[in-house]
Amino acid sequence: MSAAILTIGTELTRGELVDTNATWLASSLTALGFTVGEIATVDDDREHIRDAIRRLAAAFPVLLVTGGLGPTTDDMTAESAAAAAGVLLTRDAGSIEAIRRRLATLGRALTASNEKQADVPLGAEVLGNPAGTAPAFKLRIGSCDAFFLPGVPREMRHIFEELIVPRIGPLASADSYQIVLRTYGLPESLLGERLDGLEAQYPTLTIGYRASYPEVEVKIFVRNGDRTSSHALAEVIANDVRARLGDHVYGEGDDTFAGAVGRGLRARGFTLAVAESCTGGLIGALLTSVAGSSDYLLVDAVTYSNSAKERLLGVPAETLIAHGAVSPECVRAMADGVRRMSSADVAIAVTGIAGPSGGSAEKPVGLVHFAIVSPTGVEVTQKVFPGDRQRVQRGAAYFALGLVRAVCAGPVSAGLVPGCG
Repeated sequence: MSAAILTIGTELTRGELVDTNATWLASSLTALGFTVGEIATVDDDREHIRDAIRRLAAAFPVLLVTGGLGPTTDDMTAESAAAAAGVLLTRDAGSIEAIRRRLATLGRALTASNEKQADVPLGAEVLGNPAGTAPAFKLRIGSCDAFFLPGVPREMRHIFEELIVPRIGPLASADSYQIVLRTYGLPESLLGERLDGLEAQYPTLTIGYRASYPEVEVKIFVRNGDRTSSHALAEVIANDVRARLGDHVYGEGDDTFAGAVGRGLRARGFTLAVAESCTGGLIGALLTSVAGSSDYLLVDAVTYSNSAKERLLGVPAETLIAHGAVSPECVRAMADGVRRMSSADVAIAVTGIAGPSGGSAEKPVGLVHFAIVSPTGVEVTQKVFPGDRQRVQRGAAYFALGLVRAVCAGPVSAGLVPGCG
């Protein structure tokens, strides 16, 4: 069964926002067993929206549309959907009351612009919106089941999973299965080289890659006649992929790299302290995005200035004068200091030049020093990251987490136990 996705918004066509809704929906539909035949985006224009809905509804049996259901004048998806289906708009009384109750919980009163969100095409099935105000709805257009969802990602995902999947799930082709492996540490080209020959070995396999620096997803999609056999073969292939890629595979599905690091810390019973300079708190932000990170993360000290490195971490002034803040000597002192102040088992420190200015021939932009102190011992290393400021910071944060992950995977030196040494 094939499906199409239409996202609506001038902010998307102008490139002001990244269209995460389309990516998420495409992945979710593929996991259900649909073949996504087209993803389209149009601006906030009535005729453009109407024509896009008509075209896609004529070509696909299932259509998912996001965006343009809000209360402002540029939200015109409902009336465009009505025009595409050749029906009038009607104000849904149940939606009015649901919006009124939702606003009351926020201490707000219902206004005329909010009431507009209750306008739906005549004959549409109103699905509601448990996470927001604009109700989703289903509309039959010719032989197509078209579903219209708000563009707010949190609301859209909740509605899709809770209200739409039960309706379209039975329509999906039950002949495929997909496993998504999450990797870090190898670029897409090298991943492709390591997995070369798999598709020739398994004719019903398609391997896909999705890079999101510094990670790459490896998608193992098998269509092998029925879902059971496809699932079984996908698992076999996934094990082969893991063997070929080794520790570069850190998780599956919705796993995160910080989550994998957290699992490693928890498994070893290690606590962690972080000292950051050029990453500006990004390492801590990644770690604390995972629920339960308080089990292992004791402190994240963002010591951006030299004075903060001296006062908070005890970095000697002589070290900073002789070697500078971006140096192996400084980062080692930072790691020692944050471990000492927290009594953590593992301490990771980062200092560098994120750019775009501040570099020199000896210390170029992108140069980052790392130090990790643990029951295993001490490691001080450096790496030069290419790209803009955000790319350097993200690359450095991941590299630091990778060092922590490696410590958790390795042996503990004789005579050293967590909390000691």
